Amino acid sequence: MITVIMKRLFDKNFIRYSTIIIILAGIVVAGIILLNKPVQPEKNKKDDKLSVSGNYHNSSDVDLPGSSGVIKEAKAMPVYGHWRNFTTKDGLPSDKAYTVRIDGDRVLVGTHDGLAVFENNKWRTYTTKDGLAHNGVVSIDVSELTGDVWIGTLGGLTRWSSGKFTTFTQFNSGMPNDLVYCVYCDGKDIWVATGGGAGHYDTRTGLWDIFTEQNAPMHEPWTYGVSAGDGKVYIAAWGGGVIEYNKETRHFRDYTDPDGFMEIDLQPDDGVVHDITTATTYADSILWVSTYFGMSRYDGKNWKGYFNTDSGLASNFINFLRAEGRVVFVCSDNGLSSTDGTTWVTYKKDDNSENGEAIITNGNMKKEVPLSPSISHNFIIGVDANENYLWVATSKGVSRGELLH
Repeated sequence: MITVIMKRLFDKNFIRYSTIIIILAGIVVAGIILLNKPVQPEKNKKDDKLSVSGNYHNSSDVDLPGSSGVIKEAKAMPVYGHWRNFTTKDGLPSDKAYTVRIDGDRVLVGTHDGLAVFENNKWRTYTTKDGLAHNGVVSIDVSELTGDVWIGTLGGLTRWSSGKFTTFTQFNSGMPNDLVYCVYCDGKDIWVATGGGAGHYDTRTGLWDIFTEQNAPMHEPWTYGVSAGDGKVYIAAWGGGVIEYNKETRHFRDYTDPDGFMEIDLQPDDGVVHDITTATTYADSILWVSTYFGMSRYDGKNWKGYFNTDSGLASNFINFLRAEGRVVFVCSDNGLSSTDGTTWVTYKKDDNSENGEAIITNGNMKKEVPLSPSISHNFIIGVDANENYLWVATSKGVSRGELLH
């Protein structure tokens, strides 16, 4: 499937008319390709690797091969282990998990068959019978102002407030489209990325603004992700790179790949690595952008591109990413990566067992930390982290890792 997409990216009509199919294939049927891959022989575990037991806390404790002691840049990078995996056997409504959000003492998971809430070590499921717009939940965010949970689904946007579900669709409100790939809470404002453009909902006035190729510098009406920070909103526009919206001036600026629709980065660090963007996230004055062909970092002046050939990135095919402080967590079709831009920690599961490894890299230096068990699957679509835990939504369940002490 990925090969077909790459071969036909030059065809503008293909992008226009088959976007929904491609995206739904990546979301609704995520993991089918990988689940049917031939099982590969188990990797040789006799290599000298770190144990996850003892006082191992983060990657600053690792003496990487070829290094003269601890790498200073690794001190800020957390490493997670003692993984616990949840599936339908544990109470999930579906093993196909699309998104995860930590909300205080509970964790919210969007699955193919409803919203799953983990609280007091138990799972509870909410579906259309309870008021959800659609059982396919692909995005979740929580308002810091009100505590309301906003749920993006394949059939509308739902607000969960005081135990009550309220649904917004393009028919009962001014929302641009019912296919909600991403929802983001920004103060009183709710932003959505949909199959019919980006939408802004003012919770105080109850009014919607819609942004498409008709009134914004987008090449197509489809948007895939949205985030905000420092007075700006960053929209991942399919085929159009990143659209920056200044909330004060209400002006737009677009960031596109100067190379055009190329599958190689002809001029490194000249801008977004590709126009097929899948998500944006903003933290510590840094904008991170994921694409189907690599990842980009923007500090407001300079761009930096990352690929699996020149960094610790698990794969160039990235579904989603989320930044927490200086660290960004990157969801790909072949594992989960995290980085501060210098040091990388990548989590991968073995094909033929529940075990895996955390691969820590810094430049040419590399260390592999065995994990038993590891994440539940390598096709990852959602991630969230707090000071103690890392939660991962995969195509074969939800995984929780503990910060290693």
